[in-house]
Amino acid sequence: MIDLHYAPTPNGWKISIMLEELGIPYKVIPVNIRAGDQFRAEFLEISPNNRIPAIVDHAPADGGGPLSVFETGAILIYLAEKTGRFLPKDLRGRSRVIQWVMWQMGGLGPMLGQHGHFALYAPEKIPYAIERYRDEAARLYRVLDTQLGKTGSFVAGDYSIADIACFPWTMTHKAQGFTLALVRRNARPAAGAGGACDRQIRQGAVRRGSAQEHVRPESEGAGGEEMTVSSLMVRRRLRRLEP
Repeated sequence: MIDLHYAPTPNGWKISIMLEELGIPYKVIPVNIRAGDQFRAEFLEISPNNRIPAIVDHAPADGGGPLSVFETGAILIYLAEKTGRFLPKDLRGRSRVIQWVMWQMGGLGPMLGQHGHFALYAPEKIPYAIERYRDEAARLYRVLDTQLGKTGSFVAGDYSIADIACFPWTMTHKAQGFTLALVRRNARPAAGAGGACDRQIRQGAVRRGSAQEHVRPESEGAGGEEMTVSSLMVRRRLRRLEP
């Protein structure tokens, strides 16, 4: 069993999607970041950086006690290695995938996060900050577009943890004022199932089995709309970057 300490953010979605793809049992433990749950001592024990998500594996491969892992890139690699899925074993394929995971961790996520903050949420609109992070976000989308132009549907060749890392952040493009033309193919139901955690956690911890198992909340009023996507990672051709 995997404990997933989770909040409904792009970083949280990465791991819920990965767990759905793997089809292994897991339990969602909500972390209310607005209330400051991430700063509690018990959460600090498993996530020293006070950030979600984090996992605790109660059946690690070494047969020892529960093992905690924090930082989404590290979690994705850990789960891929644990299950032997979504991370190539050959030297070159593995290197390509890890490079794009690190690209997302160091670039796409942080820069889109900064642009979203200054453009949408900051109480004071600072033109310099908005323009700076918008330009960098646009550059990163072009990098992604160029790469997909070479590889097709998936960023590092075959479907991998690199796609799982990138996809949730691209879901924010409309709110941030970017227009993407999408060619939808290679449908992956785990994307929608992973995002469905957002409203399920409002009713408490949710246990999952396989990626085909969709747990529905008893009340439709339990939370926000369920995330539905037709593909992960789809071929994303960047057509325009307009407000």
